[in-house]
Amino acid sequence: MRVDRRQVVLGALAGAGFGVASPLWAQAGFDAWLGGFRARARAAGIRRATLDKGLAGARYLPKVIELDQRQAEVAKPMQDYLASAASSARITGGQRALHKWGDTLGRIEKRTGVPAEVVVAIWGMESSFGGFRGSQPVISVLATLAFEGRRAGRFEDELIAALKILQKGHASPGQMVGSHAGAMGHTQFMPSTYLAHAVDGTGDGTRDIWGNDPRDALASTAAYLKALGWRKGQPWGVEVALPAGFDPGLTGRVLKRSRKDWTGLGVRLADGGTLPDHGKGGIILPAGPRGPAFMIWENFQVLKGYNYADSYVIGVGHLSDRIAGGGPIRSGFPDRPWGMTTDQRMALQRRLNAAGFNAGNPDGVIGEKGRAAIRAYEASRGLRETGVPSVALLEALN
Repeated sequence: MRVDRRQVVLGALAGAGFGVASPLWAQAGFDAWLGGFRARARAAGIRRATLDKGLAGARYLPKVIELDQRQAEVAKPMQDYLASAASSARITGGQRALHKWGDTLGRIEKRTGVPAEVVVAIWGMESSFGGFRGSQPVISVLATLAFEGRRAGRFEDELIAALKILQKGHASPGQMVGSHAGAMGHTQFMPSTYLAHAVDGTGDGTRDIWGNDPRDALASTAAYLKALGWRKGQPWGVEVALPAGFDPGLTGRVLKRSRKDWTGLGVRLADGGTLPDHGKGGIILPAGPRGPAFMIWENFQVLKGYNYADSYVIGVGHLSDRIAGGGPIRSGFPDRPWGMTTDQRMALQRRLNAAGFNAGNPDGVIGEKGRAAIRAYEASRGLRETGVPSVALLEALN
């Protein structure tokens, strides 16, 4: 049985008189947890001097836990999220950044194959082109999330990675400020990503993603995407138009077909043009069959290495298209994705989970994980595997 270290710590504190109602319990529990963490960090190769320096000012940040539970990619409806991602201000800012750093971005693109517009779009999404790189002390953020977060193990690993950055002399604790998730710099690298993929984009022998000069961060972002498998010349995706009566059960990231097959089914570009040929691709319906449809290829999955939410990937992809001069998304968004209210979609996810089909966190966003769960449920009942959410399916699971 896995032991929850936090519960052990809090149980001991409760026995010592620190009740949950006490304003001191969280910091006291956090301080006790840090004592145990130091031993684990030492076993991972972190020197005592690094621990003393890095953890000297570490403190519990309750706001970080609150924000961790409220991610924009799922807290906002898709339409609102994309409107913010590709706002007129962000498009204009991206075009200015593309012009200002064009030579640097051109060299990066030549070296990695990652389009300049994609790198700039990530920069815009992550820090408003360097305008806001975060103000939270990264060591405290990561320690807080490792102590009490929903992914404690992952964040403890990130905390150790952050201490390795300090130990290697890449940054000081004061430089390491970032987001409420512990991401840092112009393009918001997690510490482990920095260690594995940050590169020197200026030739000065350093990998500085924190300073005002964005070149190291931009080069590192492209290097990271290349390492994840970016395919040169392939778009993230394109908006498509589906014919009347199209079967939504044919859609999903894993259900790939050739251009010839999709064309034979009546699929066209949203502007009426013929589909490009980038190998087999899938069609996704992020807001259901009455919303926009996108044909996607391998680079869609590559962008998920940055942030797994479909809304984030579509936001980056669409912003990059707009920066390059493309137009807005043509299709509108329905008030009820998949013909269901948010409460109904959440209930469907909960019922699938209860029935043993992993639909993920019941947040009302039914993406590929949710659709895979529906297909698994349908297969278990001998039904045609469509992966299509519906009120009828919700009622059948009651």
